Amino acid sequence: MKQFITVGQIINTHGLNGEVKVYPLTDDIKRFRKLKKIYINEVERQVVWCKLQADRAILKIEGIDSIEDAVKYKEKYIEVSREDAVKLPEGRYFVTDIIGCTVVDENGVDYGKIYDVIHTKNNDVYWIKEGKELLIPVLKEIVVNIDVENQKITIKPVETWQ
Repeated sequence: MKQFITVGQIINTHGLNGEVKVYPLTDDIKRFRKLKKIYINEVERQVVWCKLQADRAILKIEGIDSIEDAVKYKEKYIEVSREDAVKLPEGRYFVTDIIGCTVVDENGVDYGKIYDVIHTKNNDVYWIKEGKELLIPVLKEIVVNIDVENQKITIKPVETWQ
């Protein structure tokens, strides 16, 4: 499993004093208020303050003190260490732990590795892109077992989906 969990992406500068505008890659934008320590390119940085907008976070990060400094971080990802990440309830997983898992059905048929997780209104969908492309609805009737430790997800055989 990865050591860092991606929680956002710096999409722009904000103001003249090095603040950055962050697109959240987390379910709850309010989590940004609790961030004290983050990583950008695996370099630890302290969060000085955070302000939330409707769908973005504005962060002041230690060591980024001008608009010229901030522009260098545009498009960079903000990560937290796994031990500082939010504790998930049982049966919930970080997307970063799902991506790359091999999907097999109960009969042992290998469908490939998960390329991405698509979030929809009703449920997530696992996207396998290699070989024959496949979209797998993440429903209890289809996904039998998720084992992120061994990077293996077991599903019902595709032909049995209703």
